[in-house]
Amino acid sequence: MDDFILGLPKCELHVHLEGTLEPAMARAFAARHGIAGGADLGERPATFSGLSGFLTGYYAAMQGLQTEENFYELARAYLETARRQGVVYAEMFFDPQAHTARGVPFDTVVSGIHRAQEDVREDGGPDTALVMCFLRDESAESAAETLVASLPYRARGWILGVGLDSDERGHPPAKFAAVFADARAAGYRLTMHCDVRQEDSVAHIWQCLDLIGVERIDHGLECLADTALVEELARRRIGLTACPLSNLRLYGTLMADAVTELAARGVLVTLNSDDPAYFGGYVADNFEAVRDEAGLSRGDVARLAKHAFEASWLTGERTRAYLSAVDDYVAAAAPSGPG
Repeated sequence: MDDFILGLPKCELHVHLEGTLEPAMARAFAARHGIAGGADLGERPATFSGLSGFLTGYYAAMQGLQTEENFYELARAYLETARRQGVVYAEMFFDPQAHTARGVPFDTVVSGIHRAQEDVREDGGPDTALVMCFLRDESAESAAETLVASLPYRARGWILGVGLDSDERGHPPAKFAAVFADARAAGYRLTMHCDVRQEDSVAHIWQCLDLIGVERIDHGLECLADTALVEELARRRIGLTACPLSNLRLYGTLMADAVTELAARGVLVTLNSDDPAYFGGYVADNFEAVRDEAGLSRGDVARLAKHAFEASWLTGERTRAYLSAVDDYVAAAAPSGPG
């Protein structure tokens, strides 16, 4: 790992905690709970047959996530890896419906994750916030029920925002307009997945902007097919959370050229790990992959890091502090002139 990239202060805005379930942990949890065939839960192919093919194994591997301690161990393991990768702040996704549908109480999920967040914060970070995703291939009614279940934790400040993930086919943002309106009224920040290589992707991004009123879009690189859309994303300063190694494993390309073009056109495009236990790398690995393929300078890499802090839901004061930390790091890493 390149020392400059590893040490660069980074913000991660697109990481699914369930997607950080490494094979050894999945097998250990399955054995702990006596799950038949649990040894197979650690199988991770080198490539996937698109998003739907990936999701089949993704949901199957979660079977061992059953107790508060399991969710604590999952979140703690990601956070310790993130710290080693230079992450100082992260807004992390979790999928409660994937667990409550298996009989795991909502409180079990969120309490385990929150306890890990607190313990790691006390140990020196990274600092984190939690973003609850609705599963778009479930009903809007199920999402509404999940929103209601989350409100006591929103009141405690445990959950910052809501998102929308899972299989996009046939499940446009408009399906969840009422749920997201209720979430906004409850004080949640809003984001939605618009995955790459999906049907009606450009139309879905427009729905996110004009119907839902999101503040970020997860993935979203298909916007390049519509010049007016790119201009609108830049004008509104809507962050796009690109996940290069995810793109590579699902579709055979990092889409590094899309990342660099969007950055050049003024869009707040960011680099993230998505489901790193499946896609072969955490956030610093994604930075390195894009740097290598696109031939980015240190200044280019730092600009992408700063985009993430700017697209985050941090307060203005904290954002400015992190941006200054990036600038200070780059200045300290610059070669000294002749003395």
